[in-house]
Amino acid sequence: MPTYFSPGIYVEEVPSGARPIGPVGTSTAAFVGVAPDRTAHLGEALAVNNWTDFLRLYADGDQLESTPLARAVFGFLDNGGTRCWVVNVGEGGSISGTGRQRGGLSLLEAVDEISILAAPGFHDPVSHEALLSMAERTRTMVAICDPAPDIDDVSTLTRVATPGSGRPPKPSDADADAAPAAGGGSGSGSGSGPVSHRPRQSDFGALYYPWLRVRDPLSGELVLTPPSGHLAGIWARTDALRGVHKAPANEPVRGAVDLGHLVTRAEHDVLNPKGVNVIRYFPGEGIRVWGARTLAAEASEWRYLNVRRLSIAIEQAIANGTRWMVFEPNDYTLWRSIRRDVGAFLTRVWRDGALLGRTPEEAFFVKCDEETNPADVRDAGMVVAHIGIAVVKPAEFVVFKLSQWAGGTETETIGG
Repeated sequence: MPTYFSPGIYVEEVPSGARPIGPVGTSTAAFVGVAPDRTAHLGEALAVNNWTDFLRLYADGDQLESTPLARAVFGFLDNGGTRCWVVNVGEGGSISGTGRQRGGLSLLEAVDEISILAAPGFHDPVSHEALLSMAERTRTMVAICDPAPDIDDVSTLTRVATPGSGRPPKPSDADADAAPAAGGGSGSGSGSGPVSHRPRQSDFGALYYPWLRVRDPLSGELVLTPPSGHLAGIWARTDALRGVHKAPANEPVRGAVDLGHLVTRAEHDVLNPKGVNVIRYFPGEGIRVWGARTLAAEASEWRYLNVRRLSIAIEQAIANGTRWMVFEPNDYTLWRSIRRDVGAFLTRVWRDGALLGRTPEEAFFVKCDEETNPADVRDAGMVVAHIGIAVVKPAEFVVFKLSQWAGGTETETIGG
C-alpha cells in the first residue's frame, strides 16, 4: 500500500488483472533466391512491402535478367500478399549458406514474423531438405516446395527423392524458360536428373504442381515460373479474407494464364493422396488451386494445411500473450490467470469459426491446476497447462446420395 501523509482523496490506477491474448500475423512470407541484380544486398535479409521496394533493392539497373525470385515476389504481391522478406544468394549461391558467415535461410531465423517460407528457383532434393529442416526447426512457419520444371510423368512426384539423388541447380537450371509448355515436355525428367521429385514427409511443408505460365514483370514475356510465390500470396489473401483456419484452396491464381502441365482427373487421383497439391484449369472458372494438404503422412493429424497453420498461430499467440507470467509466483492465482486468459482467447477463435463445436466447452479445454502442476513440477520452476482444441477440417470430399422415388428424384448429402 502507498504511504499518505496528509488527509485528502487519492486516486490509484489498479490493473484489472486480465491480459488479453491477441492474434499473431500469419501472412508474412520469406523468399530466398537469385535476384535480377545478382550482387544486390548479399548476406542480408530485407523487408519488401510492395513491388517498388523490390525493384529499388534488387533490380536497380539496366538490362537485368529476370529470375524466379522476381516473379515469385511479384506473384505474391499480386495474389494478396502485403509484406515479405527477401534474401539474395547471388549467382551460383546456395539457399543453405556456405562458409563461416550466415547466408541463405539462416539469415531468416532472427525474423520472428515470418510464417511462409519458399525458395523459388531451387527445386532439387538438397534445397527441399533445407526448406523443410528450417520450418521444422523453428516450428513457426510452413515451407512451400517447388517441383522440378520438366515433370510430365506425375508418378515421379509420388516417390520421395533423397538429397543425394540430385544436384543443386545452377541459376540457368532455375530459368522458367527451360520448362515445357502446357501439355508438352519430354518425359519424366531431363535424363540426368533424379527420377523421384517428391520431398520427404513433413508436417511443416507443402508441394504444389505444376508450374505456372505468367507474364514476366520485368521483360513482359510469357514464361513458366515456379508456383511457390503465387501460392504464398493466396495463403496471405485467404488469411486476410477468411482467416488462417480456412483452407487456401478453390482460389483463383491471379496472373496465371496457362499451366506447365494440364493435370487430368486420373493424375489428380494419384497425386492428392500423396500430399501433392494440384493447380488445375476448369472451363469457365480459370486456373485454381485444388489442394490443401501438407507433406505429412496420410493418417497424420497434420495432413491439412489449415490445421497445421492454425495450430502454429494459436501456439505463437499463447506463447506471446503469456510471457508476462514468467517469474510470477507459481500458485493458484497464476493457474487461474492462465485458464482465464487462454480460455478467453480460444473463445474468440471459436467464435471466428476456426474450432469445431456448438459451445466453447466442445471446441476446446484449458486445464491448469494442482494435477498438471504437482510439487515436483513447481520445484523445477515450471508451470504446465494442458490445452486441447478441435480444429475444423476442410471438406475435401462431398458425397451425394441419389435415389428414385415415386415423386421424383431425391438428393441427400451423406458425407463431407
